[in-house]
Amino acid sequence: MNIAVYCGSQIGKSGIYKEAAAQLGTALANAGHGVIYGGSNIGLMGQVADAALHAGGKVIGVMPTHLQQREIAHTSLTEIHFVESMHVRKAKMVELADAFIALPGGCGTLDEYFEVFTWAQIGLHEKPVILYNVNGFYDAIAQHFEKMLDEGFIRAEQRSLLHITTSAQQIIDILEASIKIDIT
Repeated sequence: MNIAVYCGSQIGKSGIYKEAAAQLGTALANAGHGVIYGGSNIGLMGQVADAALHAGGKVIGVMPTHLQQREIAHTSLTEIHFVESMHVRKAKMVELADAFIALPGGCGTLDEYFEVFTWAQIGLHEKPVILYNVNGFYDAIAQHFEKMLDEGFIRAEQRSLLHITTSAQQIIDILEASIKIDIT
């Protein structure tokens, strides 16, 4: 599988985020999954890519040309696509990916996560969409999902689309389970 990883172009204040990003990149590569991400060599994006590459994995970057200098394109990727806009970046990542993971990040990370989650919710794809809740980073969002469910803004049958994990191994388990579902 090729897995889109959404995450920050910053490293964050706690070293736990950098460590989790590296663990995720390594775990995905060791499980034989390719990584698709924003193409940068900085922040958590660079950590995921470097770890996956170091573990012998395939890493594909998708970067808008206007971010090439600001985010500093990674030069050691398996493949990189330079595209004309953020809209094209998101569409290309969705096209290439079999699943989606959001590590901690800022507004761009949330934008990408919520778009693919919404697309799953309305039936545009059946790919896993996972929040990697490192250090409780997504606790408030998890609570808000429960509030949306309680208040009737998410249907009960859509609850199964919400995958919130706290370890790279849980992510691998979800990915492996989705492969078994596709085969049967």
